[in-house]
Amino acid sequence: MNLRRKEALTNIAEGLFPYSETFLMWMICSGLMGLAGGAVGAVFYHMVSWANRVRAVHPELLWLLPVGGLAIVAVYQLCGMSTERGTNQVIESARNGHRAPLRMTPLIIFATFITHLLGGSAGREGAALQIGGSMGGWLGEKLRLNQPSQHFMVLCGMSAVFSALFGTPLTATIFSIEVISVGVVYHAALLPCTMSSLVAYGVSRALGAVPEQFVIHKASGLGWGNSWRVVILGVGCALVGMLLCIVMHTASHLYQTWLPNQYLRILAGSALIIVCTLLLGTRDYNGAGMQVIEQAITEGVLVHPLAFLFKLLLTAITLGCGFRGGEIVPTFFVGSTFGCLVGPLLGLDPGLAAAVALVATFCAVTNCPFASIVLGVELFGAESMLLFALACAVSYLLSGHYSLYSGQQIMYSKINNEKVDKPAH
Repeated sequence: MNLRRKEALTNIAEGLFPYSETFLMWMICSGLMGLAGGAVGAVFYHMVSWANRVRAVHPELLWLLPVGGLAIVAVYQLCGMSTERGTNQVIESARNGHRAPLRMTPLIIFATFITHLLGGSAGREGAALQIGGSMGGWLGEKLRLNQPSQHFMVLCGMSAVFSALFGTPLTATIFSIEVISVGVVYHAALLPCTMSSLVAYGVSRALGAVPEQFVIHKASGLGWGNSWRVVILGVGCALVGMLLCIVMHTASHLYQTWLPNQYLRILAGSALIIVCTLLLGTRDYNGAGMQVIEQAITEGVLVHPLAFLFKLLLTAITLGCGFRGGEIVPTFFVGSTFGCLVGPLLGLDPGLAAAVALVATFCAVTNCPFASIVLGVELFGAESMLLFALACAVSYLLSGHYSLYSGQQIMYSKINNEKVDKPAH
């Protein structure tokens, strides 16, 4: 009897060993990534915040946009990164193992800072994915992890800096393991991504980064009266998301076709941004536009009925010509202002509709429904979670294979779950 017990315990111990070893490895490696990502993310957060404050006080900085654009192109060419593909390169590196170079980190920080300081229309979370992905790949290599673990370190880095910068650790975790391949969730990366995200969140908060949160004054749960309205809003968000993807990709293609010289391209883009800003007569569309998003959600007020289109076009002009930043906060801007416009027409509170549309549009352009639902909870609270889920389910299906990230791979069809294994468009 004792021999059988001993054998049983031995078998249990042998079975648990690989899991225990992996657990300890990820607690250490992802913890290190979280510390580094949280520190770098906090510094980047304060740099971009300072740039936006200075630009608000000195709007004349817009006239220096061409100079800043030339500096960005020159620095990228000097560092041999003139053909890098940004977030798409990081996404592909998590899948195929071709590591994004570490020098992407200082370059994207510099370029995003210049873009925000001088008035380009861009976000910051896309830059966070590039920072975290390049740092994670480098750290995984230095720690001599095997190839699959190095791929997970890329995801850890993405989670860490996204969490540090935006203050949504659960969204950062789920987004990183969901965005690489549509229809596939990298469950094995759940522990390392969660660990790095939470550590980075704590570090960034300790260093003064403030998480984004909004108040919906008329939050509502799911009911017969608003469910059909949210379904229609979700359909609209899918269409807006598809439009956003098409315009972003088309702008980049047209720039490269008509102006193959990168210096001329960014000068032309700078001129367009300046002209558009002057014609619009406001600086609401320069930078990330967080104040407009907050106004739409908390007050239910629009700066202009076509604000979502203006932001969409100005962001496409900015990022297409070679300025750097992210697409995620502009997506928030587009979604929230669209929802604030359409919501009252459907009988929804404009602030609530803005919040729901923000989440659903994010889902439409990233193909990450679970991350989108969690994003809604972390930004707005759980009271309207079922509305977020319903809108995301609709926009996810109807947005088809469109994505902001051409590096994203559609592994399974959204219609019948058949394997398709084709790039997003």
